Amino acid sequence: MELNNKVIIVTGAGGGMGKVIVSQLLEEGAFVVGIDLSVSSLETINHERFVAKKANILDEQEIAKIFLDTNNKQGKIDGLVNAVGIAQQQSPIEDVSLEQWTRLMNINATSLFITVKEAVKYMKPNRQGSIVTIASISVVRPRPGLQSYIASKGAAESFSRAMAIELAPHLIRVNTIHPGPADTQMLGQFVGGDTDFTTMKDEVFKKSVPLGELIKPEDVSNAVVYLVSDRAKVVTGATLHVDGGRGL
Repeated sequence: MELNNKVIIVTGAGGGMGKVIVSQLLEEGAFVVGIDLSVSSLETINHERFVAKKANILDEQEIAKIFLDTNNKQGKIDGLVNAVGIAQQQSPIEDVSLEQWTRLMNINATSLFITVKEAVKYMKPNRQGSIVTIASISVVRPRPGLQSYIASKGAAESFSRAMAIELAPHLIRVNTIHPGPADTQMLGQFVGGDTDFTTMKDEVFKKSVPLGELIKPEDVSNAVVYLVSDRAKVVTGATLHVDGGRGL
């Protein structure tokens, strides 16, 4: 198995994409700790190498305790996958409140500061580790009305690149994945309440992908497995587009 004996923490584990990432990491032999504000969707994952942790991703003390407990019980932390994220309903900037902007920036970007800060405490002494952040192809190809979401995901990519160069001397790799429009529940959250999402899903999102299909969570989880595995041992500071050509 690709990830045999690796200990990996996944944030946003209860989401549509996060849950698939957790499942594939388990299939590849990893021990996985899944963090989410709601862990009800994770109750169906009954695996001896999986632990679900309910936590507020912005609570530093809560997150620090999870990382400490994981390291104490498993003896190490090999990987961190930041799959946590929220969408923005398409809105012109004048209709976006400061509260909405702040919430997007906090969950999509500030949370990375909190989790990466904890992860490196346990990765540095072992001189190894892999950190993967799920951002968005919208950073490369913006859509109107998503300015706050795009800014938060752009911050996520920039932070990952900054950490890649900072952590390279410690042999800790940091990479970003830019998914295209993915076939998950989150996709509908970008659309206004009066919009026919079923029609928009086919006529707008699907047609925006040159390969002609929405991105499946499994497409992203395959990329995650590669980046946290030893096959990617010299890959750092990279942004992998899993987007069907949407970024072209």
